[in-house]
Amino acid sequence: MRIAVASFSHETCTFVPVKTTYDMFKDFIVRGNAIFEHAKTHPNYIRGFMKVAEEEGAELVGILVAGQTSATGYSGWITLDAFDRIVGEILDGLKNSGPFDGVLLALHGAMAVEGVPKPEAEIVRRVRSVVGSIPIMVTLDLHANEDHELAEVADAVFILKTYPHVDSEDIGIIAARCMVKTIRGEFKPVMAFRKPKLVTASIYQATDRPPMKLVYDRCREWEAKGVYCASVAAGYAYADVPDIGASVFVVTNGDRDLAERAAQDISDLIWSLRHEFTKPIPKPREGVAEVLRLVNSGVKPILIAEHSDRIGDGTHVLRELISQGAKNFVIGGIADPKALEWLKNNAKIGDHVKIKIGGWAHPISGEPVEISGKLEFIGPIEYTLVGPMGRGRRVHEDLVALIDMGEGRHVIISKRLRAPMDDQGFKALGIEPRLKDIIVLKDRIHHRAFWDSVVALDYPIDSPGLGPADLTILEYHNVPDDFYPIGKLWRGKKV
Repeated sequence: MRIAVASFSHETCTFVPVKTTYDMFKDFIVRGNAIFEHAKTHPNYIRGFMKVAEEEGAELVGILVAGQTSATGYSGWITLDAFDRIVGEILDGLKNSGPFDGVLLALHGAMAVEGVPKPEAEIVRRVRSVVGSIPIMVTLDLHANEDHELAEVADAVFILKTYPHVDSEDIGIIAARCMVKTIRGEFKPVMAFRKPKLVTASIYQATDRPPMKLVYDRCREWEAKGVYCASVAAGYAYADVPDIGASVFVVTNGDRDLAERAAQDISDLIWSLRHEFTKPIPKPREGVAEVLRLVNSGVKPILIAEHSDRIGDGTHVLRELISQGAKNFVIGGIADPKALEWLKNNAKIGDHVKIKIGGWAHPISGEPVEISGKLEFIGPIEYTLVGPMGRGRRVHEDLVALIDMGEGRHVIISKRLRAPMDDQGFKALGIEPRLKDIIVLKDRIHHRAFWDSVVALDYPIDSPGLGPADLTILEYHNVPDDFYPIGKLWRGKKV
């Protein structure tokens, strides 16, 4: 039993003006069976595939893993050249390493490519043209944007059920077991698909609380009734693509009626919850004011989730903390590679510095903010993640600076979008975040897997940015007219 494994995974924020080129991918591509050594280091889909293969005596053949880039933060449209070259390399690997009994593809679902409206479906289509009618099964991130085309070309689709994403290895196991049983003739995958026509901001998609918890609870209810796997992609609102928004994939063992009934029921539930996905979230001025009121009343530490910043250079919350007189806070990261280079070339640890940071990548990020204080650290750092998100993964940051502005106010300057998933990213710089009143992270939900056990309150603030909670402030061109709340038929309506 020979099963090919490949991954091409990218969450594309099409509102970021920087295109994602092949050169941004190339240094991070892992090829051949080296992908399995790469996968051993932390929980992921491929490690799940590996566990099943070992149990069942199947041979996995590594083709390629691509997705990480050199971008400062999120990056925009993937060029057709990059897509064609990477997918072409997957196809060459399949041709040169075959024949196979099946193909497992760890994709994302929120990839956006110039000239390719449905990238993941196109990847499967091209793979199919090489391997023929053997089973092709796909794993997807919870933030996938997909439609009927993927359901038509893949034999089965399996999607994460947790956000923060802590079940990637589990989903890999579910997919690989289905593959093995299908190859053996013990399982006949039948899949039903629905599109609820709902687009939701990431900040509303946490799976441990309503409204998303209700959706995944319903999935598990159907699985208890005989469905092999009921999957929901909540969708990724920051890609202006025609298959944007939530989708439902239900896989059964040969039972079409059960799959269709489950998919329709789950889709109906998602649509019924649409108003819960659009409740307003405080803006920077009012949000920071409320956080300071809570801190003064004894609620601390409070974590501010500046969820809308997708590039990392946003300054809105930092500006409000300074102007409203906040003390004893730490900013987990302002991305500004030019400011870092200036510090590296013009200052040394212990110097008092004055520098403007942030607000350089996009007008929506806000104006640069001038800070002054003692340069406490500048240089590379390494640390190992200890929280549920990526536990065991080694993190290297080749240049980071820490500035102490006095009164317990610390600002970290990074080269790229930075949102430490646990406290190690702070401790590596000598900061104990538990002793701060306020911790600011540029993240939406993932941080909660660790930080909710540390902080007294997780408080999202909807700053201006390319990933806002209020989707109506973004300009979409490719979204179907009847998709709530951003399609033309819904904009401006009171519902």
